[in-house]
Amino acid sequence: MNRSLIILTLMLFGALSGAALWYHGYLGILMPHFQSFGAGQVFADLVIALGLVMIWMWQDAQKMQRNPWPWLGITLVAGSFGPLLYLLTRKPVSEAQADMVAQD
Repeated sequence: MNRSLIILTLMLFGALSGAALWYHGYLGILMPHFQSFGAGQVFADLVIALGLVMIWMWQDAQKMQRNPWPWLGITLVAGSFGPLLYLLTRKPVSEAQADMVAQD
């Protein structure tokens, strides 16, 4: 994936998240999701999607011989920041394969 796109996404999402935290606080971001069925559905969708992404990160990190726990922890605490940071720090597959061959 294009690193520039990941960095841009992180910057824009970080600015949006920072503004939301500034104005509403951490609980202020979460509480509206428990006030209606529609908002609850959006929250459940986010949990399912991030759960699937965490499974992918776990499997990919094992293939790439990386420790998945920091990225999973960030995802549990800060949502999409975990996968975005994982992708930003992930080596391209060809480079990772070359490293694995060199280690053997």
